[in-house]
Amino acid sequence: MKKCIVSAFLLLAMITVIGISCKSAPPPEPAPASEPGSAPEPQVSADPSKAKARMEEARQRAIDFECPAYFPSEWELAETRYDAVNFAPQNQLTETVYNTAADEYEALLKKTAALYAQAREDEITAVRDELIATGLTPSFPEYLQSVDETALAALDQYEAGDYYSARDTAAKALSEYETLLAGAKVYLIRQEIVDRGFDMYDAENFDKADEYGETALDEYEAGNNKAAVDNAEEAGLRYSMVLSTGWLNYVADQWTFAAAERDLAMSQKVNIASRDIYREAETVYGEAEEALKAEDYEAAAVLFTEANALFLLGIQDTETKRQRAQGMIRLAEEMIEESDEAAMEAERLIEGGSR
Repeated sequence: MKKCIVSAFLLLAMITVIGISCKSAPPPEPAPASEPGSAPEPQVSADPSKAKARMEEARQRAIDFECPAYFPSEWELAETRYDAVNFAPQNQLTETVYNTAADEYEALLKKTAALYAQAREDEITAVRDELIATGLTPSFPEYLQSVDETALAALDQYEAGDYYSARDTAAKALSEYETLLAGAKVYLIRQEIVDRGFDMYDAENFDKADEYGETALDEYEAGNNKAAVDNAEEAGLRYSMVLSTGWLNYVADQWTFAAAERDLAMSQKVNIASRDIYREAETVYGEAEEALKAEDYEAAAVLFTEANALFLLGIQDTETKRQRAQGMIRLAEEMIEESDEAAMEAERLIEGGSR
């Protein structure tokens, strides 16, 4: 019992001493005031993370729109400052520091945006002009109008400062123009095959190409541009094979005709009677053979056809000269006969008179 009373007394004494010590502790000394004219310590923002995020976003936008390519020296300077920000002491990274860097990137983006937009416009215009040049757009005016509207929407977005949307919309317009152009080129190859009657030389590939062409159209109408282009390219490849086979067979026919006409010209002595025409025909015939060796079948076919015509012209010229010569010979013979008869008549008259 006595021991418990002593322990309680000691605990009470300790609490009293601690309380007196806390109350008597001196107050903290105030921070020393800055001397007049000295720079104040930088005040770190409580949360500069938003400003830092703005800087990073501005930098990424500048990269996305190719600022380094358009303004390399200014970009290098901005990057140098960006590195300086990243390696600066933490007590210097204020909102102002980050915002200044962001402002610099955004200023670069504004300068680049106009050039970037012009480059995309030039790409679109070039493909559209090539599409118009095919002469086929009157056959599908609704498709062209639809893509034109997409391109104009991209322009509106750019003028509104919505650069990312403008970029994506412009890319979509370019893709659709390219798809239409691919289809137009395929159609032109097919039309040439049909016009020249070359489909009969490779009917299997021609029919298969038609199937791919129809699939390409279906995919385009479904909005699947990549699939449409893939099928159009396959159709174009097969049509090209048919066209090459057609030209190869056609040039073989023209070569045969020209060679036969050449042999006939030689047998008719065209090289002697119509030397100038024959030499010209031989020159063209040699060019045709060179084109054939180079596998330029279209040029070879045209040249063989021209050589064939020249050999024929030489044969006709030789025949005309031959007929003219024969006529002159007959005329001369007739004149000789008439002269002989006149002489004989004169002789008879002389003989009659002498009697």
